Amino acid sequence: MFDIVIAKSEGVVFAGRAKSVILPGEQGIFEILPYHKPILSRLVTGNIIVDGQIFPITRGIVGFNNNKTTIVVEG
Repeated sequence: MFDIVIAKSEGVVFAGRAKSVILPGEQGIFEILPYHKPILSRLVTGNIIVDGQIFPITRGIVGFNNNKTTIVVEG
């Protein structure tokens, strides 16, 4: 499992631990699992799925490093 935070300008949408997060990237949908290689990516309109929970977004950015992911979104 890894730590994850999803935030909007209004505040934190989700904070906790996850086994998997599926994201709508510019080049297509991708998944982050524990101990993924460090990544920084822009996100497009779609859904973020955290262990089955769905969070719709308009756009955003995701960073993953040291088994922690931070996602900042609009929408």
